[in-house]
Amino acid sequence: MYIVGGRIKTMAGKEIPEGVIHITDGKIAQIGRKGEVAISPKEKEHVLVVKEGLILPGLLEAHCHMGITEEKKGMEGDDCNETVNPVTPYLRAIDGINPMDAAFDDAVRAGITAAMIGPGSSNVVGGQFVLLKTWGRRVDKLIVKAPAAMKIAFGENPKVNYSGQNKSPCTRMAIASLLREELFSALEYKEKKESAEKRGESLPKDFKKECWLPVLRGEIPLKAHVHRADDIFTAIRIAEEFGLKLTLDHCSEGHLIAREIAESGFPAIVGPDLTSRNKIEVQNMAFKTAGVLNQAGVMTAITTDHPVSLIQTLPLCVGLAVKAGLPLEEGYKAMTIYPAIICGVSHRLGSLEVGKDADIAIYDGNPMEIFTKTLYTIIDGEVVYDAYRDEKRTLLSQKIVIK
Repeated sequence: MYIVGGRIKTMAGKEIPEGVIHITDGKIAQIGRKGEVAISPKEKEHVLVVKEGLILPGLLEAHCHMGITEEKKGMEGDDCNETVNPVTPYLRAIDGINPMDAAFDDAVRAGITAAMIGPGSSNVVGGQFVLLKTWGRRVDKLIVKAPAAMKIAFGENPKVNYSGQNKSPCTRMAIASLLREELFSALEYKEKKESAEKRGESLPKDFKKECWLPVLRGEIPLKAHVHRADDIFTAIRIAEEFGLKLTLDHCSEGHLIAREIAESGFPAIVGPDLTSRNKIEVQNMAFKTAGVLNQAGVMTAITTDHPVSLIQTLPLCVGLAVKAGLPLEEGYKAMTIYPAIICGVSHRLGSLEVGKDADIAIYDGNPMEIFTKTLYTIIDGEVVYDAYRDEKRTLLSQKIVIK
């Protein structure tokens, strides 16, 4: 497949006017200006001509609950929180996600080609996130990385859930203590297992501890639900105590402590800001947070936290952050290469470079602007959304004759 014409923003330091992208076997084989890339399609090889479009890497949602909290289905479609035990690291999002959720189609129509999906924040440890492509019917075929992160939560949500059950944790102290206890136990398991392997022996596998090994080995991060400044610092404190990777998700008061977050070196996933301040811990949330953190040197992505705000509003949320001070170019990065780096998949996603997955979004303008339309969404080299084809179907359904 060839994509010809349009303005390509590679998100890898290049902007190519009148560009050409050659896709082979779902990967980007060539990319460059007309004349630099020979256009010689083989028999039945598709050529997509884009005249004035803006061509971006497919957008990436760095934190959401799409398909695990399904729209329109109430309790029957809500598999986001196992609210009977505050520590459940062994739960896997892949076992609770329904790709038939309408939100997946909304994501594709918005040019969002991948999403980090996982458990909610009712538990101190919620379980394993997964990073999926957004087009397909079977979760197993959509996986880019699994597990991709371990969900942990601080503050209001676990407190409210378990104090209502008259059991711990009822305080922030107990939340931190339960997490430390679990990490300490997991570290002991890891050390015993490695010691046994050195002696040529095998330790019986513990299902509830094996899930921690990718975290303790630094292969995936702790994914911390943190809004308030004190909770942000507790998450940083514990990650540093155990020498673990960490992402600061939501980070609603991040603009108040931007310098300290920058000093920690941990990235932030900011949002959802396109919603009401319906809890005490989000009273200081603002669209300016992403820009303040970015300017302080914190790698920052933006999230909708779907379904808290809808997945298709991701580029608009970025636009509002740009309006509030995030530099425009950093806005593009906050929904492409930065979330790819933060989520550990930048070797495949987040920029348009030779060898990477051919996940591409094509717009008729800047997607951060309200009237911009998605023209095409391409995943693994396949056109999965075509606005022109969709428009024709709509007209036919309205019985309008197309000449």
